[in-house]
Amino acid sequence: MRDEGYKDLVKRQTFLDSQKDNGLSPTAPSPNLPQRLARLANLAWLGCWRQQLQIEGKSENTRKSYLIGVRSLIETRLPGEDIMTRDEAESISVEQLHVHIAPHSGRLDVWQQSLSHLKPSTVHARLAAAGHLLRWLGHSMPEHVSRPHRGRRLPRTLNRSELESVRRAAANCENPVANVIITILLDTGIRVSELCNMDEHDIDIEDNSARVVGGKGNKDRMVLFTEQTTRALELWEPSRISRNIHEDSALLINNRGGRLTPRSVQKLMNEIGKSADLPRGRLTPHVLRHNFATGLLERGADLVSIQRLLGHANISTTRVYLEIGDQTLREVYKRAQILRDALEEQEQPSGEESTTLTNSLD
Repeated sequence: MRDEGYKDLVKRQTFLDSQKDNGLSPTAPSPNLPQRLARLANLAWLGCWRQQLQIEGKSENTRKSYLIGVRSLIETRLPGEDIMTRDEAESISVEQLHVHIAPHSGRLDVWQQSLSHLKPSTVHARLAAAGHLLRWLGHSMPEHVSRPHRGRRLPRTLNRSELESVRRAAANCENPVANVIITILLDTGIRVSELCNMDEHDIDIEDNSARVVGGKGNKDRMVLFTEQTTRALELWEPSRISRNIHEDSALLINNRGGRLTPRSVQKLMNEIGKSADLPRGRLTPHVLRHNFATGLLERGADLVSIQRLLGHANISTTRVYLEIGDQTLREVYKRAQILRDALEEQEQPSGEESTTLTNSLD
């Protein structure tokens, strides 16, 4: 451990020495560095920032996304600068980084131009990462940095026929964990990461409820389920016991005895979707989460209750399902009109029948 620490220090010092020619003197203090970061000034920024993200309860996926975004910003070159390696970028101190990505340096502008070929959603994610790092360092995102327009898409859901096909495919799947996964996701609306992190003792069969520990934003909450989940769990239990060679407390265990991961769940979803004759990518854990929410709304549940069950921090996130409800109403209305037109065509007499009827009346 001491050798690794020494190597990191040497690597960082070598990089800082190489940056003197670029005007980034490691000994020059930054007067605008926030006081809260003063004790961290000479430490490598990456470890400090990662710790900050964990303190804020950012999910693992968010932390990975943020890191990808800020790395590209830090590694962006200005005219006359040398190419910066990944190791060098991660070795910059907090104080050095404060100067390195200061908005007035022009690095942010060059970096933003390099994002022009990316999808709007990706650009939004990169800018969110950069904004967080800038604020942490005591900077602010310049007003001229604009976010691309991103058309608002309604969450995808499965129709009733597709849902029935998915349920049948899961029930007939050779992998016994398939049925319990589909049932729980449709019955509770929890996120796939929350499901994979769930332990057996988090389930309360008598109360028809489950405890979600460390959900998004590192928040705990309770979710409810029906007898469908109870039956699915009962069917799954023998397989869980036989697979649990490591005496793990995980609720969902793969055939190698380890805890199921979100990636393996999606792989299983692809198999179920294929058996259900759905296009590839149509069936995902999040699609089933959307089905859960829209189902509650259509059955009269209020937004606040749906927000709590889904674990949304902001009700504005939940409000998007109102638009899905409107879309559902449109579809119902359209189907009703088509049915009405079809019935009217059936009731209308044909040409010969109409002539016969007219003659008989005469």
